Amino acid sequence: MPLPEPLITISPEYLGGTPVFTDTRVPIQNLFDYLEGGDPMATFLVNFPSVTRDHAVAVLQLAYEAMIAKIDVARVAAE
Repeated sequence: MPLPEPLITISPEYLGGTPVFTDTRVPIQNLFDYLEGGDPMATFLVNFPSVTRDHAVAVLQLAYEAMIAKIDVARVAAE
């Protein structure tokens, strides 16, 4: 199944503007909370079956890329 585009939806119609996995009502924060709590992604996916593994991995990749970009900008600004 292809990934939705965009990966994340932010709309006042969905949980008051909380970022959610597109085509679901599952907050992105839930994934980070599970991982931060030491739970494997498999546990998150069992508890939120509307989110596919590919979708969760793509959102994590997006977060990673955003973090790296922010670090790069901070590095350039510090030079």
